[in-house]
Amino acid sequence: MKLKLLLVMLLTVAFGALPVHAAKIRVVTTLTDLADFTRTVGGDFVEVRSLATGIEDTHGVPMKPSFVSLLNRADLVVLVGFDCEHAFLPALLEASKNPRIQLGKPGYVDCSKGVTPVDVPKSTDHSEGDVHPYGNPHYLLDPVLAKIAVQNICAALVATAPEHEAEFVKNRDAYLTTLDAKMVGWQSELAPFKGTKFVSYHEHWPYFAARFGLVYHGTIEFKPGVDPTPRHIESLIAEMKAEHIPLVVREPQFPEKVPALIAKQTGATLVKLPIMPGGVPDTDTYIAEMDYIVHTVAGALKK
Repeated sequence: MKLKLLLVMLLTVAFGALPVHAAKIRVVTTLTDLADFTRTVGGDFVEVRSLATGIEDTHGVPMKPSFVSLLNRADLVVLVGFDCEHAFLPALLEASKNPRIQLGKPGYVDCSKGVTPVDVPKSTDHSEGDVHPYGNPHYLLDPVLAKIAVQNICAALVATAPEHEAEFVKNRDAYLTTLDAKMVGWQSELAPFKGTKFVSYHEHWPYFAARFGLVYHGTIEFKPGVDPTPRHIESLIAEMKAEHIPLVVREPQFPEKVPALIAKQTGATLVKLPIMPGGVPDTDTYIAEMDYIVHTVAGALKK
């Protein structure tokens, strides 16, 4: 017994005391909403880093050398799925040399599992722009579908650390209950505007529109990932005038000049809406982000 104790003491001196966070599940998420979900469900048992900060294009988060070392040490990588991160994540995963988090491995957590996509293209010809072959990946802007992501994250945490299952499930259930309560208020706030049409710069909003009874007319982009042409802008302005479309949405990732021009020419209200937490000030959590989006849209449509 004394010999075992001596051995433990020698190993402690040789390698240093284990840091407090050593037992935590190391999670890297692609986007900030997924990081918020993971921290909420994982509590004190997770250490979470997001590759995005909130202001980036979800399809093109700039790759940094530090991301490779983060992913190399990760126990889980949590992603949106539906090919949302195709421009940066596969290369980072390959460079990480981490077998735990590769596609098909338990540490690869695709939050789209269980989500039915919309806008699945009939063709993936590149002439149609930056087409997503598996459908529109922006389902997290629908809080009901975001619940599926939360459940997938919880399942992955439980599989990784089953000894903490009770805590993970308790945290998940408490968060989903909060989200359900918020949904009642969000739907009530937007209910007076059911059927109202709006346009946005990029095709981020079909799931949001469908959930809240709005009508997503289309995008300022000519095609996904393709800047608008003068003819497209003229056509969009004419359509908006004819159909009395009152709202133009600009995501923070895109320049203001063209959306502002369209709003001015049509008499519509221009709003800037985040597509993930951190996209605008005071939206550091998913619920704060959705609060901001709903309040901003409702406020604009009341004018």
